[in-house]
Amino acid sequence: MTTIDEPATTTRTHLACDIDELRTLFLFERLSAEQLLWLCGRGHVEQIDPGVLYREGDPATDFYVLLDGSLAMYRRVGADDVEVTRTSQVGVYAGAWAAYLGDRVPQVYAQTLRVLEPSRYYVLGAADFASFMNDWFPMAVHLLEGLFFGQQSSQQVIGQRERLLALGSLSAGLTHELNNPAAAATRATATLRERVAGMRHKLALIASGTYDRAQLAQIIHLQEKAVAVYKATRASGKTLSAMEVSDLEDGVGDWMDDHGIAGGWELAESFVTAGLGTQWLDDVASYVGDEVLEGAIRWLAYTLETESLMSEVEDATTRISALVGAAKQYSQIGRAPDQVVDVHELLESTLTMLDRKLDGITVVRDFDRDLPPIHVFGAELNQVWTNLIDNAAQAMDGTGTLTISTRRVDDWLEVVVADSGPGIPQDVIGRIFEPFFTTKPVGSGTGLGLDISWRIVVGKHHGDLSVTSEPGDTRFRVRLPYSSTEGPTA
Repeated sequence: MTTIDEPATTTRTHLACDIDELRTLFLFERLSAEQLLWLCGRGHVEQIDPGVLYREGDPATDFYVLLDGSLAMYRRVGADDVEVTRTSQVGVYAGAWAAYLGDRVPQVYAQTLRVLEPSRYYVLGAADFASFMNDWFPMAVHLLEGLFFGQQSSQQVIGQRERLLALGSLSAGLTHELNNPAAAATRATATLRERVAGMRHKLALIASGTYDRAQLAQIIHLQEKAVAVYKATRASGKTLSAMEVSDLEDGVGDWMDDHGIAGGWELAESFVTAGLGTQWLDDVASYVGDEVLEGAIRWLAYTLETESLMSEVEDATTRISALVGAAKQYSQIGRAPDQVVDVHELLESTLTMLDRKLDGITVVRDFDRDLPPIHVFGAELNQVWTNLIDNAAQAMDGTGTLTISTRRVDDWLEVVVADSGPGIPQDVIGRIFEPFFTTKPVGSGTGLGLDISWRIVVGKHHGDLSVTSEPGDTRFRVRLPYSSTEGPTA
């Protein structure tokens, strides 16, 4: 990439216009002598020295046709000017070519033109070029208008279609993700209702039994201690292997049998899950008499199971809340189209929405959490992350490593989405940002995801989107400018 800093001016000398020379150009070869005389009368020939002739975004005042010499065209990408073409072909044209469309499109130069060597151009003012087109070629103008605006409409419709396809896929995944915790909460609530009914029955037995005040106080004290241990075990996040759990349950079951508690194996799971073993049960036995030990143990088991069920409901509802929050963050509902955001929030919401598609794939977050917020179109950037992550997941086909990294490079925020898939063939990697180009099987992709991503990153955010690939390491690099002068535009 280069940055063109010199002003859009260069030495220009007017020369005589020759209709015989104009007649040799493919643009004018079918014109009459009268029409060629009109072109020479309204336009002129200029000798132009090397330098920048005009800049992208400047008012489009002239239409240029190369008579001899060479030129290069550049497009602005962030802070850089990227060369898109270089030619010395006589008759190539540039400049105010859209003047015939009038005020229906912005009348600015779409690219930067640099003269590479002393060159001659035929130059026609934008207003005269518009008259030339509309007066002499009215049918062609109508055809061109239809083509120009038809392409714009098609791109909008296709872009909406692509977004709807992505939304449908994400909605299916979100429905599945929401259904799991919702079903878990429903099951836990039904079981909890049974356990609470059982505790009411136990409470009635205690009230009518032989428990004295001191024993009841001791059981309640043990109940609170058991709940505290359960919460501490849960908070620790420590998990046991299936073999360890089985051994502990065997030990608790044997303890129940030794103390004459019928069906003790059914109670063992609640104590082991809470982190309570035979030593704790020995303490319980020492606090209460043998005559009430079984009742106390069962009461404690009911208490622990109830706590566990309430934790399941809490986990399920928290998961549902997180998914709804992620969906809201992803869609940017209720937020301004452009805003200052933490890019990691956008990435996390996208990962949550795509969680089902990432089954079997290891996701590595290499985030620089100290990155400052950035001014972007949040919902549209989420579409970019969706396209890149979804493509990576499909490339890895359910197994591999997805690495998402963020960092600051000069005045850019950089996001890299890397996958360990088979890579993109070198003979097609240069075409992957072209609309409708896809390497996926027929029916598996529209070929528009990366084109739309390019338009969002480069067109709307004045950033840069690039790719490098080799087997086992494909990287899509998105750069977004922090500079306020290069911020997003609608």
